[in-house]
Amino acid sequence: MSFVGTHEYLAPEIIKGEGHGSAVDWWTFGIFLYELLFGKTPFKGHGNRATLFNVVGQPLRFPESPSVSFAARDLIRGLLVKEPQNRLAYRRGATEIKQHPFFQSVNWALIRCASPPDVPKPVAIDFPVGPPSGPPPQQVAPAPGEVPGIDMKPAGNYYEIDFF
Repeated sequence: MSFVGTHEYLAPEIIKGEGHGSAVDWWTFGIFLYELLFGKTPFKGHGNRATLFNVVGQPLRFPESPSVSFAARDLIRGLLVKEPQNRLAYRRGATEIKQHPFFQSVNWALIRCASPPDVPKPVAIDFPVGPPSGPPPQQVAPAPGEVPGIDMKPAGNYYEIDFF
């Protein structure tokens, strides 16, 4: 069996091929929160196969550090329940998430009016406008000490960026 996606984020019901619904999105949200707070995913194995086994067969564990609030751990614990029908938000969707104590300080009615704490300043980048002029560039091997992957090449009305 093969999967498309990041193995660490797949819900158990997908791995087991049992069919799935929107509960897989809440599982993924739980994995995302765990990774944001702890800097790693909870079921990572030494390879994809081990990771899939861990998702299905290993219990959720939290590292001792960093220190994370009880509410955050409780939210993640509710989202990462292996049986989708028992997972937080299975019955009432986002309403259950919004009512969780982790989000108690969020005024959901006014969230779209809130200003972000820091708005980055725009960066001016001078990209040439129009089609490239002259002959097409030659493909050249990177010089010693040069990092491949940051080359921009004209390609019609846009620039192609090579990362590899």
